[in-house]
Amino acid sequence: MEKNQPYPLDELRRMITRLEIYRQSGDARRISSGMEPVDRLLGGGFSPGSLVEWFDPCEGAAAATLALAAARNACADGGALVVFDRRGEFYPVEAVRWGIDPRRLIVVQATARKDIAWAACEVLRSPAVGAMLAWAGRIDGRDFRRMQLAAEQGGGLGLLIRPEKTRGDPSWAEVRLTAEPLSSDGQRRRLRVRLLRARGVGGEHTVDVEIDEQTCRLYSVAQLARPAALARAARAS
Repeated sequence: MEKNQPYPLDELRRMITRLEIYRQSGDARRISSGMEPVDRLLGGGFSPGSLVEWFDPCEGAAAATLALAAARNACADGGALVVFDRRGEFYPVEAVRWGIDPRRLIVVQATARKDIAWAACEVLRSPAVGAMLAWAGRIDGRDFRRMQLAAEQGGGLGLLIRPEKTRGDPSWAEVRLTAEPLSSDGQRRRLRVRLLRARGVGGEHTVDVEIDEQTCRLYSVAQLARPAALARAARAS
């Protein structure tokens, strides 16, 4: 798919400007994380114009899958998803399977931190962008603040996947979470999500989630347990 080929940085602004023509502005609304219990804690979901950090202790696909679920909801009104694929491991077909419009998917390959920091601010500042997804290591505090201000201006969602070792670093993200795999029955992946910090939410909170690979939907284990418990009660009565 030609539209999903990685773009160099010098073409990024032209691509975003083209998309701005077609995106219709809408009222600000909370952006669902895709996980009902987390949305309830956050008052309906993530705030438009904010940064969200995902820490993946196992450095696998857990955080990326959950970030794609949030990106799908952030781009539901026609916004673009811009992905900074620093390691060359992003798989566009998987994003499309999760509901991302391939016509609104821009994959950028860049390795230098200063280039990524500059481009991320350009992307987040644009009203054409529904979500930005980037794998990031150490982030300079000034660059982090610039990204946060750019996200506020553009109104999109900045999703940062970071290694566990950066968890103690200063952060301008409104929400911080971790995702790690749990043992599963082989049919559905199960993950443990910890809400580490969120504005207006006290303490840490944990939610176990299952991924339905057929429908690309997320379900909390508690949601799945309730119908099973009701069925057992009905058989026993």
